[in-house]
Amino acid sequence: MTAANLVSAVSADGRIRTWRRGIIRSSSQIRRAQRVHAAVMNGGPLVGTVLAGYLAVTARVTVLDLVLLVLFYTLTIAGITVGFHRHFTHGAFKASPSVRVALAVLGSMAGQGPLLYWVGNHRRHHHYSDCPGDPHSPLFDEERKVGGLTGLWHAHIGWSFNHDLTNAAVYCKDLLRDPLIAKINKHYFLWVLIGVLLPALIGGAVTQSWYGALSGFLWGGLVRLFTSYHATNAINSITHAFGSRPFETREQSRNNLLLVLPTLGEGWHNNHHAFPTSAAFGLQPLQLDLGWMIIRALRAVSLVWDVRTPTQRQIAAWNPDHDPDTTSAPAPSTSAPGPEHSSLSIVPKPRT
Repeated sequence: MTAANLVSAVSADGRIRTWRRGIIRSSSQIRRAQRVHAAVMNGGPLVGTVLAGYLAVTARVTVLDLVLLVLFYTLTIAGITVGFHRHFTHGAFKASPSVRVALAVLGSMAGQGPLLYWVGNHRRHHHYSDCPGDPHSPLFDEERKVGGLTGLWHAHIGWSFNHDLTNAAVYCKDLLRDPLIAKINKHYFLWVLIGVLLPALIGGAVTQSWYGALSGFLWGGLVRLFTSYHATNAINSITHAFGSRPFETREQSRNNLLLVLPTLGEGWHNNHHAFPTSAAFGLQPLQLDLGWMIIRALRAVSLVWDVRTPTQRQIAAWNPDHDPDTTSAPAPSTSAPGPEHSSLSIVPKPRT
């Protein structure tokens, strides 16, 4: 189904909008909870970042503060890009139960929503990318066309306050069948709490002071949440507006070099939309992709296997008529069962 077909399907007067079959209309209670979560996860880290900056100017910022920021930022962003995105959303590789649990918990600690919520939204994004039905496109807010700064605001932050919930029973059937993953999903707020308390405990223990605990809470907790949230959401907004397009995909995804390092490789977003099931987003030798390096390291010790990547021949032969984001994307009324089927080459699990 092409983008034009989708726009036509969702705009016909008096008809059931195709993409709405894959969402849950939010009640006033759900909408209120959704807005509270969005406000807390945006406002709390912002206030913490301002306070941390004030203390850095008026008091001090220590090496420990920066270590906690970088450490917990890297761990939780890896949970998002390697775990939530490449593994759980797209099935780019298979992993041992321990790795799946670790990635699910680390991704949850990033505070970007429970695992099933995140995966469902992202699978819906690929089905309707930059068309009505995409939960965070800079071009559409549901059916309403947007653009410019309004569109960027919607794709970056605005969508989190007012979008209808993606139906996990439609988009995440594979994960719902996994009792361990479902349990981790259920305890999302616990993981977020651990993610902000753990650096506080480390800071207090190392410095043997309450100030060290406060500083660890601010830098490893709130500043980390603020920076990782906006780095991830910049993929929704910035990389659908600014950057290069080596692959003429049917949406407006772009590679943005400035976002490659802070997102551990997510900045190669146009590459990803061309080959969504690839575990590697950097497809050329000089395209740095730290998430892919993590996957390769895990593969080297047999913790992950069946890793999907395109061959250079597949990259060279890429054709927009075979864009997996559009030609293999069924309407939600038929199915959106889980990770896409892919013809990418698979590196099998090493023999032990």
